[in-house]
Amino acid sequence: MSKIGLFFGTQTSNTQTAAEMIQQELGGESVVELIDVAQAEASDLVEFDKIIIGCPTWNVGELQSDWEDMYDELNDIDFTGKQVAYFGEGDQAGYPDSFQDAMGILEDKISRQGGETVGYWSTEGYDFEDSKALRDGKLVGLALDEDNQSDLSEARIKSWTAQLKQEFGL
Repeated sequence: MSKIGLFFGTQTSNTQTAAEMIQQELGGESVVELIDVAQAEASDLVEFDKIIIGCPTWNVGELQSDWEDMYDELNDIDFTGKQVAYFGEGDQAGYPDSFQDAMGILEDKISRQGGETVGYWSTEGYDFEDSKALRDGKLVGLALDEDNQSDLSEARIKSWTAQLKQEFGL
C-alpha cells in the first residue's frame, strides 16, 4: 500500500491539529505522511496517488498564504489517476458568504488538472449562505469550524476518515 500524502497549510495551528487527528484516524505515520505546505514544492504532490489537502479559508474567501504561494505552480502538476480529498477550517457565522471557499478554490484547480475528488461531505449541521466548495449540494470535503462548532470537530473527523477509508480502499 502506498502512503497517503496529507498536505496542509496553517495560520493558527487549527488545520495542523486537524491534520494530525486525520493522520491518526487513518492509521498513523505508516499510512499518512504529514507535509506542511510551507516546506513543500508543488512537485511533491506527484509522489502520492492518494492525497489529502488541508487549507483554512483566510480573510474573506482567500487561500491560506502558503497555499496561495503554491497555487500557480499547481498548473504544472498532472493529477490524473490521483484521488484527492479536502478538508478545511472556516467560520460559518463570521463569513457565511465565503465559508470554506479555500477548499473549493483548490478542488476546482486540482480537478481541472485531472484529480479525482473523494470525500464529499454533507452540508447538514452547518449554517452558511454560500461557498465555492459546494458541488451539487455537497461540500467538496470536510468542513471544520473551530470558531463556532469546535465540539463537533472530533466526531466529524472520525466520520469523514471512516468514509475516506472506504473511498481510498484502505
